[in-house]
Amino acid sequence: MKSSANQNLKPLTTRINDNGNLEISGCDLVELAEKFSTPLYVLDENTLRTICRDYKEAFSSYPNTRLLFASKSLCTMATSRILAQEGFGFDIVSDGEMYTVHKAGVDMKTVLFNGSNKGIDELNLALELGVGRISADNFLELSLLNELAGKAGKTVDILLRITPGIECHTHEYIQTGHLDSKFGFDLTQIDNAIELVIDEYKNLNIKGLHAHIGSQIFETKVYKDEVDILVSELVRINKKFGLNLNELNLGGGLGVKYTNVDYPPSTYEIAEIIIDALNENIQKYGIEPPVIYLEPGRSIVCTSGVTLYTLGSSKQVPHGTKYIAVDGGMADNPRPAMYQAEYFAQVANKPDAEPVQNVTIAGRFCESGDILIKNIKLPYTEEGDILCVYNTGAYNYSMASNYNRVAKPAMVLVNNGTADIIIERETLDDIIRNDKIPQRLGE
Repeated sequence: MKSSANQNLKPLTTRINDNGNLEISGCDLVELAEKFSTPLYVLDENTLRTICRDYKEAFSSYPNTRLLFASKSLCTMATSRILAQEGFGFDIVSDGEMYTVHKAGVDMKTVLFNGSNKGIDELNLALELGVGRISADNFLELSLLNELAGKAGKTVDILLRITPGIECHTHEYIQTGHLDSKFGFDLTQIDNAIELVIDEYKNLNIKGLHAHIGSQIFETKVYKDEVDILVSELVRINKKFGLNLNELNLGGGLGVKYTNVDYPPSTYEIAEIIIDALNENIQKYGIEPPVIYLEPGRSIVCTSGVTLYTLGSSKQVPHGTKYIAVDGGMADNPRPAMYQAEYFAQVANKPDAEPVQNVTIAGRFCESGDILIKNIKLPYTEEGDILCVYNTGAYNYSMASNYNRVAKPAMVLVNNGTADIIIERETLDDIIRNDKIPQRLGE
């Protein structure tokens, strides 16, 4: 089976250059750290475009495929422009993501608005900008969306998000397809929802079903199970209600290689399983091939990104752990604290040096749980060395905060020896920009 970029531990263009430093897409990581300061997010355009093309090639034999990038994994104007150029639409979950892709010049008809508690202002913005699909998550949203669409004089194309009852063996916080979930309609609620749309909500037009079974998925059978359940439901609904629904959104969730012990499937393996399952069901039920949507996020952008840190203080616990601190941590990468996520790293200015010490990489923030990497083997290090943490393209910037009032890092896009800022580093004035002191408190 052909491999794909999500199975790589490092960006595709990573190498050791003539200076003895790590470089990505012809850009020396030590020089990037010196020029742009650290912490610094670095995104490899070559790897990003390659994985997009992997997906398109993998699903090319099923022409009714629509690829949507899950913007929650990384939403910037520059990355949105790249994904749109590669033929992707967008799965968005907020007005902020919606506005970002709109300002990036994305065709809003290729956008699907997802989420479990969409606000009135967000739904109105979706109507105003002409978002192509809205994934309706619950009964309140159906009523609200119908009302708002009526006021706007529009008919809205929707998918019904359902919980298909599939549980993946991932962290419990990133399982979204099992029965006890905050997302979507339970299978027992679908008919009631459809009856409401048919009988009462005349401003809504159901096009199909939407499900998402989890994240960082390494299992493969779950995708066949999902296709079987969704096609079966689609056929049942069409027969019972005399409808002609023909769209299925299978969500995303394909895993990536964060460490050497991770072995995610390739996009080609997943595509073969999904397409085979679709063809089996098409033949079984004698139906026209449905349009399928896929929402990869992490597997698109994660491997493309690294984060650079400068090493600072260290502490040797007697007969215990050696801690080495970096100038970032849980504010620019909360995933280890939230999910016990694991990462692989190298010292960018000593990539060939023999790893001789077991250390724990600690963040700078005032939390005992601010640990980026536990028990990693590194060469002897010094203050000022540059640490490169791999596979940080997804969810690191998206989930970043200003904890301890620390400014968020910059992000650069590298390609063929050129590094362009795509997210400016925040300043101290940015930190206090929205602060107000009531006049009664005096000067």
